[in-house]
Amino acid sequence: MSSLRNSLRALVTAGLVATLIAPASVARAEPTPAELTRRIENSSTELERVVESYNKLNEDIKANKATAAKLAARIGPLEAQTAQSRADVGTIAVTAYKSGRLDTANALLSPGGPSTLLDRLDTLDQLSRQRQQRIAGYTENQRRLLDQKGRLDATLAKQAAQAKQLTASRKRIEKDLAELYEMRRQAYGRATEPTPSKARSGGKSGEKAPAVSGRAGAAVRYAYGALGKPYVWAADGPNGYDCSGLTSAAWRAAGKSLPHNTRMQWGVVSHISRSELRPGDLVFYNSLGHVALYVGDGQVIHAPTFGRHVEKRDVDLMPPYGYGRVR
Repeated sequence: MSSLRNSLRALVTAGLVATLIAPASVARAEPTPAELTRRIENSSTELERVVESYNKLNEDIKANKATAAKLAARIGPLEAQTAQSRADVGTIAVTAYKSGRLDTANALLSPGGPSTLLDRLDTLDQLSRQRQQRIAGYTENQRRLLDQKGRLDATLAKQAAQAKQLTASRKRIEKDLAELYEMRRQAYGRATEPTPSKARSGGKSGEKAPAVSGRAGAAVRYAYGALGKPYVWAADGPNGYDCSGLTSAAWRAAGKSLPHNTRMQWGVVSHISRSELRPGDLVFYNSLGHVALYVGDGQVIHAPTFGRHVEKRDVDLMPPYGYGRVR
């Protein structure tokens, strides 16, 4: 009986242990490498959209701030001119009265009599009207400019609020990505998948740039100098880059200004065919969500995504959207 009791107790204990352990085992199941890669790619794509939206907004904010500064510079002189003209009207009246002795008795007793007084009063009235018209013109221009500046200030305030929202979204996505990379590191020994050597073609910091002449050569050399530097959202160097930040920095080194936004870059380049590609051209991907710099021999240099570094890859690292040449 004692042996039977012990056997039953052992079976019950084993069953309880199995019941308790089973759910925990399911909860601890690690995602496969393919599943982690898919989740990382999806989060990276989402992050890139947010970052490029932030870059576009930042470009708009810079343009609106410049316009607001120009309006403010025009409003100040108008205020000074309006005040001066008002003072001039008063000065004209006082000066004309004193120098011309435009009192009724003197005008009637002096040569010319009343007609001279009327002429003088008419001249004074004309001068006064002219000054008042100028004041009205200054005031209307000032009112118009102030109205424009008010609308711009409201736009800037709205854009600042949008920038905060995008920053919050970016931080959330980066946190998710960091967790995914850490899961892959713990489960499989490395945070990112190794890039096939055929695709990378040796892309590493310090690699020598090919000989390319002109401004395109300067852009290509800059991109080679950025190899190995980290992806940093909304950054355009020199210590880190996002995708459009890298291409804009490379062409800035070549003396050309490009907006720090992929879609805006697409809007200012000449669109070319793949057969026309030459070093220095831009290659666009992911419905204008990503951009890279073509460096020749079927290769591009780009800033991939959070947690990775500027690298050289095959031009078909993803299906290209289109190709552009900086004018």
